Amino acid sequence: MAPAPPGPTPRARAVRPQHPRHRHRDDLPAPLPNRQLPPRPRCGRHRHPLLTRNLQSNHRIYGPDHSATLNSRNNLACALEAAGDLGQAIPLYETTLANRERALGPDHPDTLSSRNNLACAYETVGDLTRAIQLYEATLADRERVLGPDHPATLNSRNNLASGYLAAGHLGQAIPLFEATLTDRERVLGPDHPDTLNSRNSLAYAYRTAGDLKRAIPLYEATRADQERVLGPDHPDTLISRNNLASAYQAAGEPERAIPLHEATLTDRQRVLGPDHPHTVSSRINVADAYGSAGDLERAIPLYEAILADLERVRGADHPSTLTCRSHLANAYLSAGEPERAIPLHETTLTDRERVLGPEHPDTLTSCNNLAFAYLSAGDPDRAVTLYENALATAERVLGAEHP
Repeated sequence: MAPAPPGPTPRARAVRPQHPRHRHRDDLPAPLPNRQLPPRPRCGRHRHPLLTRNLQSNHRIYGPDHSATLNSRNNLACALEAAGDLGQAIPLYETTLANRERALGPDHPDTLSSRNNLACAYETVGDLTRAIQLYEATLADRERVLGPDHPATLNSRNNLASGYLAAGHLGQAIPLFEATLTDRERVLGPDHPDTLNSRNSLAYAYRTAGDLKRAIPLYEATRADQERVLGPDHPDTLISRNNLASAYQAAGEPERAIPLHEATLTDRQRVLGPDHPHTVSSRINVADAYGSAGDLERAIPLYEAILADLERVRGADHPSTLTCRSHLANAYLSAGEPERAIPLHETTLTDRERVLGPEHPDTLTSCNNLAFAYLSAGDPDRAVTLYENALATAERVLGAEHP
């Protein structure tokens, strides 16, 4: 169930490596790190009615361009994004940016924060061309307005590196992560949470590039420092433990990966609660680890239970729900049950096309997974057609050099 190299093998874009959580959105609620403005209410699907009423009230009392209205609109966009509803979140981010540009000017820090947030949302939905362009423009403006060493500027450099990494531009991403880490160590100090996050991000980039000899020691050192500085139960510490376990798994060391994934899951359940996105990620990771070790008898029931909980808590169309369904379908196929795998892959592909769009990387992964399932079931004609379509789209959207 782990991501596979190019070729006729199933690919499941795992939730495991959690570097994307270290893209720094600005003026957003916890748990996203490195906010530049005072904390807002926590995001979540159950806060939509409250945040909607708050936006409506502020709009009525203060008008569309007042800072309270603009912040309320941003918070609602964040809540929608956290719930996986990017279709509504992105227009809100776009409206907030337009209003801040008009009311505050293009160089105001809040305007630059809105541009950063919108770029992060574009990256989340796989619109990497627009995300990278906006990241690059925001970084240039922050360097000009705030200076190269301002924490917000360093956040923008981190985010641009994340965008490059998502697009498969490792030659641009890794040097930028390395430079950002060097500058954060100099400006913020080696133990600052942002510096520790930069180290985790760089380790993730090394892992993505297949350089586990550099990734694993960096993960191990980052985990030790986060436990010392932030404590063993801090969410960032738990992310590093999660990522280290994933690196062990990628290195073919299940005897170290599985216990660490299990311990991380136990601690996330205790600290964050059973339905927190990171806890759900850990549950999927444990199932992935069992599956990678060939223990499908334990992996499949875990996937089935996680999928049922995700459909209940987040809904059938949430990206995490779709990811879990993809993993379960791959597990069925690995267990020699194509009659269960193919319908699930077909449904997941259809839903990802509808929810995420036909060019989203997860949609392309589903297309590849379904093609492999057809091939495994002895239907090469349908498999080849899907592979060709997926390859053509991936080359157009991600570029011919993307991994």
